[in-house]
Amino acid sequence: MKFLQKFEFSEDQLQYLDDNAAAKILEALETNKKLVSANMKYLMDLGVKNYREIFLEYYDLFLLDNSNFMEIFNKYDREDLVDKLEKNPTIIEYL
Repeated sequence: MKFLQKFEFSEDQLQYLDDNAAAKILEALETNKKLVSANMKYLMDLGVKNYREIFLEYYDLFLLDNSNFMEIFNKYDREDLVDKLEKNPTIIEYL
């Protein structure tokens, strides 16, 4: 999961992921690191500052095809979405 370091994940956050995600998910994240990185970059480009927190709770979401991932977020007003995600990242479950 070293590729996540370029997204400023700390060692503690990487350890948390390793401790809490199933081995199959970790393998899928590593195998699809370009896709995961593209989806992470998209959230960052939207202006979502707590993207690491979102990833650590909803890592399987980042395995979605990039166009499907973007569609989830493009349905909403950008500023409003970013504000809501920063205040309550769990709303991602309802998008």
